[in-house]
Amino acid sequence: MLSQFRPAGHQARGFTLLELLVVMVIAGVMLGVVSFNAMPSARQVLETDARRVALLLQLARDEAIVRNSPVAFEADAQRYRFLVRTDNVWKVIEKDDLLREREFKRTPLTLLMNPPLPPVSGPMRIIFGREPVDRPFVLTLAAEDARVDIRADGVGHFVVE
Repeated sequence: MLSQFRPAGHQARGFTLLELLVVMVIAGVMLGVVSFNAMPSARQVLETDARRVALLLQLARDEAIVRNSPVAFEADAQRYRFLVRTDNVWKVIEKDDLLREREFKRTPLTLLMNPPLPPVSGPMRIIFGREPVDRPFVLTLAAEDARVDIRADGVGHFVVE
């Protein structure tokens, strides 16, 4: 027995195989949790787009009041943009970092409006007038099996549900 010949107070150093295995399992579980959260689900991506659109709708509504001219939100399955009506013509708002044209992160996207808008050819268009009160509506963004609503109360509040 060689262990009997160790000097007093001297212990073996290092990790046992069991301790190393426990650390590896913990590290694997943590890595799995982090990688799972790093890849957002379809619903999370849709909610992010909906929050951005809700904030931009609020801005477009305020912009219509400040400009004293109608501002429209126009969207199709791939992208959305904002337009302003000047001289009885709708013009795309350009040179504006906030109200610029953007693409949805998850496409193709289905857009539904409640109450429904009158049927028109082309992209869906929500128009904000110069008045501070509009009609309430719910704009639904749907992609694959995910669905998110943007609820407008008509007095300038937009809530993502």
